[in-house]
Amino acid sequence: MKFGIDRLLTESELRVPLEGKRVSLVAHPASVSAQLTHSLDALIAKGINVTSAFGPQHGLKGDKQDNMVETADETDPRLGIPIFSLYGEVRRPTGQMMSTADVFLFDLQDLGCRIYTFVTTLLYLLEEAAKAGKEVWVLDRPNPAGGPVEGTLLVPGQESFVGAGPMPMRHGMTMGEMGHWFIDHYKLDVAYRVIEMEGWKPGKAPGFGWPEDRVWINPSPNAANVNMARAYAGTVMLEGTTLSEGRGTTRPLEVLFGAPDVEALAVQAEMQKLAPSWLRGCHLREVWFEPTFHKHSGMLCNGLMIHAEDTFYDHHEFKPWRLQALAFKAIRNLYPDYELWRDFPYEYELDRLAIDVINGGPSLREWVDDREAQPGDLDDLAGADESAWREIIAPHLIYS
Repeated sequence: MKFGIDRLLTESELRVPLEGKRVSLVAHPASVSAQLTHSLDALIAKGINVTSAFGPQHGLKGDKQDNMVETADETDPRLGIPIFSLYGEVRRPTGQMMSTADVFLFDLQDLGCRIYTFVTTLLYLLEEAAKAGKEVWVLDRPNPAGGPVEGTLLVPGQESFVGAGPMPMRHGMTMGEMGHWFIDHYKLDVAYRVIEMEGWKPGKAPGFGWPEDRVWINPSPNAANVNMARAYAGTVMLEGTTLSEGRGTTRPLEVLFGAPDVEALAVQAEMQKLAPSWLRGCHLREVWFEPTFHKHSGMLCNGLMIHAEDTFYDHHEFKPWRLQALAFKAIRNLYPDYELWRDFPYEYELDRLAIDVINGGPSLREWVDDREAQPGDLDDLAGADESAWREIIAPHLIYS
């Protein structure tokens, strides 16, 4: 199969509309060709007039480890072009930034999750391009989580940098498809084009979203493999809790939780008791780890590792958002007074609990904290939203 960047590089007719135009690239470390050449270098080698580049959260180089660690603008010492940060003084391209090119190529590998900020970066780019009369092309890449959707829809008024619009946590779209939905939903008048992938089959073995013959490169420092990408729509919620998501270890965001004062196997047993069907599609394994930084740094933590890979993975049964919610519910049942929700500034949102910012509303937290609420209550709420979302995005899907 071919990613969008590979088709643009190998099919000369696709590059014809770029002749005589100034081109900018939005990229990160995973923006590479099939030969692992960075897209910036590959496009220049093809004679495309690249006049600027943009880096999203974590930077064009992918060197910024944590959330709310900003990147400065710079001039590339080798190419002599400006490299603008969309996670520094601004998160939305300025008019001056937009003036550096005529066509903006968006080549970011996404994880298929609303909270992964590259989704919002695409929206902001489209909105500013509409204002400035510029073109946006998405060089499409796979959604490694495939096509399934999961989670409650973001509630209007709960938008943030991790909540670009009323979509569920696991959105089930590629960035090319997402751009079409953004344009339709927000009624944007912008010149938009998708360089589609060739041969991508979401939901099909082998790979179930990520082609097995393609090297995985971290799109952000803690996105180390496809297992993480599959689990992320659940494990990212740990960022809004006092539980460790494994930052400061070699396998961040692949654990269901970790803490020095929680018994992992007891939590797993309670989860099995509450909603055994929500544990399907993966395998949970007890682990011990000591984070070298971040939450519980230097403390021995007990937790559960998620294996959504190889023979343990069932693409159509795995529900990471429900799995993570169930872990929270089990911990609340076993430790009623546990200080679960972490109150701190999250992605520049100062007035809402992080868990509510992450979920686009308070419903999940309220379900966890309500001692009378049952799994079926959350399932009904999310199920209705998921059905509605599938219907909304159906006209915009390219590969289904």
